[in-house]
Amino acid sequence: MIKSHWPLLAAMVLGGCVNLAPQYERPEAPVSGQWLPAASLPKGQVGADVKWQQFFTDSRLAQLQALALANNRDLRLASLNVEKAQAQYRIKRADLFPTLDASVSGTHSRTPGSLSNTGTAVTSHDYSAQLGLSSYELDVFGRVRNLRDEALENYLALTETRRSTQISLVAEVATAWLTLAADNERLLLAQETLTSQLATYDLTQRSYALGGSSALSVAQAQTTVESARGDVASYESQILQDRNALRLLVDSDLPEALLPGTHLESAAVLVDIPAGLPSSLLQQRPDVLSAEHTLKSANIDIGAARAAFYPSISLTANAGSSSAALAGLFKSGSGAWTFAPSISVPIFDGGSNRATLDSAKVERDIQIQTYQQTLQTAFREVADALAVRSTLDRRIAAQQALTDASRKSFELSDALYRGGSQSYLEALDAQRSLYSAQQDLITLRLTEQSNRITLYKVLGGGWN
Repeated sequence: MIKSHWPLLAAMVLGGCVNLAPQYERPEAPVSGQWLPAASLPKGQVGADVKWQQFFTDSRLAQLQALALANNRDLRLASLNVEKAQAQYRIKRADLFPTLDASVSGTHSRTPGSLSNTGTAVTSHDYSAQLGLSSYELDVFGRVRNLRDEALENYLALTETRRSTQISLVAEVATAWLTLAADNERLLLAQETLTSQLATYDLTQRSYALGGSSALSVAQAQTTVESARGDVASYESQILQDRNALRLLVDSDLPEALLPGTHLESAAVLVDIPAGLPSSLLQQRPDVLSAEHTLKSANIDIGAARAAFYPSISLTANAGSSSAALAGLFKSGSGAWTFAPSISVPIFDGGSNRATLDSAKVERDIQIQTYQQTLQTAFREVADALAVRSTLDRRIAAQQALTDASRKSFELSDALYRGGSQSYLEALDAQRSLYSAQQDLITLRLTEQSNRITLYKVLGGGWN
């Protein structure tokens, strides 16, 4: 009975084709086949097809992003983790091959006459030169190969994590840069409003001195001045915080020439989204790919756990030369060798192997849930970005019209106030409405630019 299994065992050893890991199948994506209809969106390239250098059009921003990619510590850490995983993969891959060691040794001993058979002191010399391998495991059941493949999947997962970190960093730098530009514009608006209010306050004071205005009008004019003065101080503080945030991302001093001006300008091209874009595109996102590689690693680990239930075959062998004299070490007849194969068969381990296998299976189930959850999160991020994008043009057009109408209303109210036809209260209300509309317009323009960046990022973004 035992002899009948030797041909099968020999075939397994020579072929090395036994793999106990389950066949990998990509889990079903728990999301809709496509996002909401996007017929109003233009057809063209999607985020993953456009490199970030092509997407961000402002050269100052692009240079800051390049500095961040060179200096940012989060990205450095992600790169070091990739390098470490790559080294660990090489270690596991090396286990597939026997390790050969060469050694040369000499032993010298002296036996006193009182202990020797001849009654005289004896000095002996032994020399040896050997080439051998130690405890090389024949990977009959694929344990070593599974450990190698598991390390490879971990390396690939961290590679995708690094890609995701880079895409996020590029997007964060752009968002911080645009936020600084918007706050610069808000500060300029507040300064212009303060200048205007100071002029109005001075005019109201002079009118009051001549009896043309009431003390109430003077007090009302002063409140607008102090409110504008407070806004100026607030935005000055916010700009300093914006610079600190940008400096942290870039991890170096910020060259003044690369900072935005006092007007929020377009810094990113619009990412065109084809109508009816399939949600399967999400499977190319780096975070989704990373989750899938982690799932594959857990699946492979089941094979390594199963192999522990089967015999383990190891080989130890060496060959060389031995001699009592150094001169005779390589002479004819001095050859020596040893060959020590061994097989270990698990009999009783108190349930350790079974528990290890159960743990590996549960870990795979955990990673399936993690992968599907990552897909769901990615789907929602894209859906939310598309939802914002679908109404932005109309919102900006409406806000622009509101700002224009508020400006006209203020100009008319101010002219009537200066002509003495109405009280300062009407002019003040019109000025506040204009100021608020202008601030909201800046915010909406920032939202539109940020949405482009967000959409580019959540679609997988070009990272090269």
